[in-house]
Amino acid sequence: MSPKELLYIEDALGHEQILMNQCQQAMNNLTDPQLRSCVQQMRAAHQELFNQFYQLI
Repeated sequence: MSPKELLYIEDALGHEQILMNQCQQAMNNLTDPQLRSCVQQMRAAHQELFNQFYQLI
């Protein structure tokens, strides 16, 4: 893998980490169970993407 490709993956990992953190913060502030569940699913999806990107390196 080229250095440039590694930088792209590093950026993607950082973005996914930010999105997971934002989802976690939203979950901590939501009281509606349906919205909380929806955000929890989004967080899980971002965690899966993070894991997939991480496996590339």
